[in-house]
Formats: sequence, structure tokens, C-alpha cells
Amino acid sequence: MSEAEEISRKQKQVSISEFFEKNKHFLGFDTLQRSIITAVKESVDNSLDACEEARILPDIRVEIQRTQNDELKLITQDNGPGIPRDAIENVFGKFLLGSRFHAIRQTRGQQGIGITGVVMYSQLTTGSKTNVVSKIKKDSSAVIVELGIDTKKNKAIKTGERREAWIDGLTSEEVVQGLRIETVMKAKYQRGKKSVYQYLRMTSIVNPHATISLVVSDKNGDVIEQGKWIRTTNKLPRVVREIRPHPKGVHLGTLQRLLRDAEERRMTSFLQKNFSSVPPSASKRILGAAQIEESRTPKRIRAEESQQLVKAFQTVPLRDPPTDCLSPIEDLLIKKGLSKAIDSRFASTVTRKPRATQGNPFQIEVGLVFGGDLQTDGPIEILRFANRVPLMYQQGGCLLTKALESVNWKSYGLDQPGGNGIPKGPAAILIHLASTNVQFTSEAKEAVSYDEEVFDEIRKAMLEVGRGLKNHLKKSSQRKKAKEKFELVNIILPEISKKSSELLDREEPDLSPVITQIMNAVFLEEELYWDKKERLAMCCITVHNYTARARAYTILAKWPEGPDTSMSFNPTGGRKEAGGLWAWRLDTLNPGSSTVLEFGISGLSKGDWNETDVFFRGNGEIIGATKMDEKLLDEQRKTEALEAAMEEVRIREEASGVGNLISDSEEGSKTSLDRSEESLPTTGSEWFGLAGDNQ
Repeated sequence: MSEAEEISRKQKQVSISEFFEKNKHFLGFDTLQRSIITAVKESVDNSLDACEEARILPDIRVEIQRTQNDELKLITQDNGPGIPRDAIENVFGKFLLGSRFHAIRQTRGQQGIGITGVVMYSQLTTGSKTNVVSKIKKDSSAVIVELGIDTKKNKAIKTGERREAWIDGLTSEEVVQGLRIETVMKAKYQRGKKSVYQYLRMTSIVNPHATISLVVSDKNGDVIEQGKWIRTTNKLPRVVREIRPHPKGVHLGTLQRLLRDAEERRMTSFLQKNFSSVPPSASKRILGAAQIEESRTPKRIRAEESQQLVKAFQTVPLRDPPTDCLSPIEDLLIKKGLSKAIDSRFASTVTRKPRATQGNPFQIEVGLVFGGDLQTDGPIEILRFANRVPLMYQQGGCLLTKALESVNWKSYGLDQPGGNGIPKGPAAILIHLASTNVQFTSEAKEAVSYDEEVFDEIRKAMLEVGRGLKNHLKKSSQRKKAKEKFELVNIILPEISKKSSELLDREEPDLSPVITQIMNAVFLEEELYWDKKERLAMCCITVHNYTARARAYTILAKWPEGPDTSMSFNPTGGRKEAGGLWAWRLDTLNPGSSTVLEFGISGLSKGDWNETDVFFRGNGEIIGATKMDEKLLDEQRKTEALEAAMEEVRIREEASGVGNLISDSEEGSKTSLDRSEESLPTTGSEWFGLAGDNQ
């Protein structure tokens, strides 16, 4: 036998399961401390996804029990829809099997690796099988089964299957639906920043609709750590829609496969049916740029022509893909989520408009909390998330952290030695990246890799919350000084007046004009409260004129405008300035007088709205309010106008574009839709360029 034949005979195919068995660190099982966090993460992520898809408010329990040295028993339970008996083996015992891999939409998991990896790691380190209890609503009893994995065949080994009633050990009631997993693995439980407790705490922040509990006990059954994070909202995340791939994100090999599998007879129909944001006019422009005839059959496109097509995808202006495939947390719920886990005095949040990078939709959300019980002498706490999943490791190498470090936080009121890096102070910053295709630095999904467009969006969001913190600190300082001055004047002057009047045997004079002249300031304070009777979130703004002359201002206040909210009570009237911004004109505010602006918002629950920003137009400062930045306001208006135009085009496109897909032989003429498209910006940078931060 020749040497070449001998080498060839030694070649053996490795199954997927065998590969991960020998490379378990790819899945996050590289240390005993991280292994238990990874196992909890995979189980909890699956529970949250299942509950959201079934539109169920999640109740998730996690129990960890020490059995012996370096061995832990993990038990997780949820109230989700459960798993049908015939699907249990595939879900828990086969790698790279899942329902989300080919779907272009925001999900926590995609590869179909996670929970199967937990079963494999348990079997590999302790030789034990994983016990699964599943109950679906229509069945009268739960199915109970023990699972292992045949790594050579990448399939589950099922034993001890039985059916019986499932009685909840905590409530002693029969479980209607849900899933319970019990497994033993080699792992170590640790406390601190990188712990199961911290992971669940972070998960609860970005999933305010979920109730999550944790109980950790030692070998004797004594509880050594526990936590419970109760849901703060009954509003489930919005349903995400699956979208078609966008041309700018398609590689040559993928395009060639789509062309080979195509059933369409014309290239125009192929482009419109297989890709998003390709209306009839755009498909013609793409084919023109690639020098391919519209009537060509997709299956007959040659390799060099497909290369030209990929180049045309990158050069022809196309609108960004649809964004209903994303499910952001949204500003109010970020604040509610943060309030579950962090006691703070101030919160500033921003949800940026959706963008796209290389054809993949994404959206950035940032929340900043300040004060309260947060430590003052160390670095701020950074809470990183991708598709509502906490990122616990590799903080320094993550794009989210690098974007935060690029901001000059000193100018916003936080200490930042050297002018760069992670700032110090009593603050925590939440960064959430929602995307259909999060690019991680490794298979363990612990850090996000660099992308210029994502970096820029995170930085802009940071600047927005930074401005919110700066305004808060400025208002707090101004109000504190004004209050001290006011209290001082109101204590000392009356005493002087009283003693002087007694000595001179005269009546005490009216001190209001004197106090007004000394204060010489316009003071504003706002109060947010809940009107239980009317079920309205109320805002009361009081403006005091402690100056010697009449004043005229326009007062502007932010309010949580949205599809489910409205300004139901507003006796003073005013007008809408922009989305979420209302204005009132105060024509005359006499010396020594005050005026009250009050309005109420319907569609919110108690505690949903706890802070607002108040701005003003006019001469002279107002303590407690911020001068309106007219340039930023104008940019916001332009952005809203563009978005409205884009939505109109989309609706018209959907109404008129369907007919172009029905007949492959239809040439189509230049419609009014085409003309509308040409009159509007088409690239992502044009659509959103006017919304950028100029700092």
C-alpha cells in the first residue's frame, strides 16, 4: 500500500456531537464556574423564547443543589407550552437542529446547539442522564423521560419513558403546561459579578415581562443564595416577523444556491420574490447594472453573471430591509426593567431607530441609571445584551464596551481618568443590540465583534443618554442652590423684619418684592404622579417668576407618546412640536407670580412614567429646565417626515407590487410607485442621516 493510500485510509468523518464533545469550550463549558452559568443560560433562553412564541407571560424557576465536590444538580422549570412527546428527543438530543436557523428574525438562539450541549456536558462529566418532564395543554398527563446522547450518531438515547400527573412541588397543584429539566454536571457555583445570580438579574432587566426566581442550596439543603425578580409589566414583547434576505447581505455562494433552486422563469420575478426591499423598479436597475436581461431564467445564470449580480447589489441604491423582524425593549420597559434590579434616583433611556448593516437589520437601545445605592468609588456597571441575552464574559473585547469607552464621559458628569476608558461613578449603563444576525467573536456568544455602523449607532445612543445625565445633574445642582438661597432668605429676612418692626414699633412690611429681587430667578419644578381614579399618569409643571419683571416663555415637555398612549387630559391646550414633545406658550408671567401646566397620559400603568425632561424657549434661564436645542428639534422633525414618507411608499409598494409576482411574463411599466421611490432617499444613510448626533 502506498503512503498516500495509507494516509487516505486514516481519514474518518467526525460527527457533530463528537466534535462538540471534544471541543466543549466552544459551547461555554471551558471552566467549572462558567459551566453552570452556560447551562442555566441555555435553559432560561429556551424558556423565554417558547413562552414569547406562545404569548405566555413567563414564570421561570431555577434551582441549584450541591450534591458532592464539583458536582451540581440543576433544575429549571417554566410555564411555557411544553414540548410534544415525539419532539423531545430531537430538541434535547440532536445538535444543529432548530426552527430558527434559516429564519431571518430576532431570536435568542439560532444554531440548535445550546440545550443539547447541556445534556452532552452532563453525560460527559458525570455519566448521568437528563430528566425531562413535559406537559402540553391538550394532554391529560405529563411525559417523563430520561435522555442521553449517542455522540457518534448525533441522536438521543431515551430511557424510562412514562406518563403521569405532574404535581408542582412548590404549589402542590397539578401543572397545566410547562417544562422541567433536571440534570447533574461537574461545575462550581460562585457568587459575584460572574455568577448565575448576576445572569438572572441581568436577564430580568431586559425581560421585565418575566418572573424569574433562583434558589441555591448546599449538600445539607440549606439555602446559600436566592433571588426573585417579579415581572413589572404584563406587556409581552411584540411579535417579530420573518423577512426575506436583503441583497446587500447576500454572498456569492448563497446567491448561486438560490439561483439553482429557483422556480421563477424570469430574473425580475426571482429578485422580487426572494429578496426584501426589491420592488419592480429596483429589480430592473439591478439587472441593468449587472448587464443581465430581465427575461433570463434564473437557473441559466452563469457563474460570472452571478458575480456581476452581487456587485450590482452593492452599487444600486436600495431601501433598508423591513424592521418588524426586530423586537426592542423600548424606553419605558427598559426603565421598568432597571428598576427591578437597581435602586437609582435617575434613569435616561433611548431606543434608536432601526438601521441595517450589510443588509441585516439591527437596533440599539441604551439605558443609564445614576445615584441610589450604586457604588461611587469604582467603575460604572456595564450591562451588555444581545437579543435580550446577557453577555457575561470578554467585556474588554466587546464592541458594546468599546463604543462606551469612546465617549468623553467627563463632559457629562462622570469621572473618567485619562479622558478615555470605562468611567467611574454611581452609575450603570445598559446596552442592548437587537439584530437578525448578531456577529459574535466566538461560538460561545460572549462578545460582539466590530462593525462600524453598529459602533456609530451605539455611540450616538450613548451621547443621548449622556446629555440626559448632564441635564439632570445641572438641574439638580441649580435646584439645590436655589432652594438653599430661597430657604435662607425666607428664614433670615423675616427675622430681621420682625426684630426691626418691634424696635421701631411699626407694622412688618410685605417682603415678597424684596425676596423676589434677591432671588432674581425663574424657577421650574415638575411632579409626576398616578391619578388612581382616572387611571392617568399625570405631570404637573409649576413655573415661579422670582424676578422684578414680567416674563414670556414657551415650555416644552417630553411625554411617552406611542400607539397605545394618548394625552387625555390637557386643559391648557398647547401644540405638538414633534413626536413625544408638547409645547405651551406662556405669554405673561408677572413678577412674584406662578403658573401651573398639568396634563395626563392614558394607556400607561402605575409606575410606568417616573421622569420627564422639560425644555423652554425665551430670554433668560429657567432653573429646572433646559434651553431647547432648535437644531436637534429640526433634525427630529425632518427624520419623522422621512419616516412617514417611507411608510407611505411601503404601503403603496405592497398594494401595487403583488401583481408583478403573479405573472412571469409581465414586463410592467413605470408606475407612480416607481416615481415616488425615485423622489425619496433610497440608501440607509440617506434615510437616517438627518437623525445623527452632531457631537
